[in-house]
Amino acid sequence: MSDTDAHRILVPVGDSDTLRDTVSYAVEQASAAAPNRPVELHFVVAAQTQSVNPDAPEELGSAREQLERVPLWIEEDTGTESDGSDAADGLSDRVTVVTEIVGTDRYLFSPGDFADALLEYAAEAGIDQIVVDPGYNPAGTASMLRPMSVELGRGDVPVETAPDDRPTQSAALARAASLSKYLSVFVVSYLFYMSLSAWKPLDFLTGFVTASIVSAVLAPVVANRSAPLGLTLRRLARLVVYAPYLVKEIAVANLQVAYVVLHPDMPIDPEVVQLRAAVWGDGAVTTLANSITLTPGTLTVNVSERSFDIHSLTADSREDLFDGGLERAVRFVFYGRAAARIPTPRERGDDGEGRDG
Repeated sequence: MSDTDAHRILVPVGDSDTLRDTVSYAVEQASAAAPNRPVELHFVVAAQTQSVNPDAPEELGSAREQLERVPLWIEEDTGTESDGSDAADGLSDRVTVVTEIVGTDRYLFSPGDFADALLEYAAEAGIDQIVVDPGYNPAGTASMLRPMSVELGRGDVPVETAPDDRPTQSAALARAASLSKYLSVFVVSYLFYMSLSAWKPLDFLTGFVTASIVSAVLAPVVANRSAPLGLTLRRLARLVVYAPYLVKEIAVANLQVAYVVLHPDMPIDPEVVQLRAAVWGDGAVTTLANSITLTPGTLTVNVSERSFDIHSLTADSREDLFDGGLERAVRFVFYGRAAARIPTPRERGDDGEGRDG
């Protein structure tokens, strides 16, 4: 039989406690769905990092290690039992294991983006069935708005979630595990608020209240992946340097907008432009989007993958945007000094054409 007769099953792979059980379940499904046909089991990682990310070798290396374990598990599940009976009804002679990493050429921001990358792979590979690991969560520790099986259900391939036999984790343990993430968002929000305040007693109180609300609402979104303590401390230190730079950019932009508004001819030139920013990761993308919005003359309208739709008030504000000052500063905060030397959006050709505002 040719490979065109094969039954193909896709299993999205991520850091999950139930991945091993899901591999076994996929083998069972393959044996049941195609008892007399070749079987291709596709185990695919939708990358949470871009290939240009300075941390990409380490993060992609971890993904490859996950994929390297899968064929060993397949051998266990399709091999011969100690009593001499075939463990999977002769499946070991018919199964082919395919491993792949997708999405390294773009920034996968939302669960829908991860699903789109997996569905594109499914269409190209001719996948017949998708088996979803119940513990698979490409958003890290953050709760997904919709289960991944629902996101993948937008395609034409049947989707099934593997059974989950794990004991339910208590709410207290879940809260304890995420406490550090809420604390990190609180500290960053509080420092940012105070950098824009007059440091009066009331400012300390209102800053505390504001940072508490921000951490409660945004921590599940902007802190969905655990970073090593050392990396977190370095980013916080660089954030202290970034705060006065952002304040300076806000002040300069305020003067530019004030000039335009007070000028008799009011020389505004509104336009919506697209910027493909060289940032990745929820924290960096959120920081850049909000920094652009905080700077008078520019407003982030929409973010999809690496693409930022930005409303700009004047030609000067667009020039400043594509000169890449804010983007470079955000890269410095999250990725270090080396990443700050990446070419500007204009030099990379990422200053997309605009639309009249």
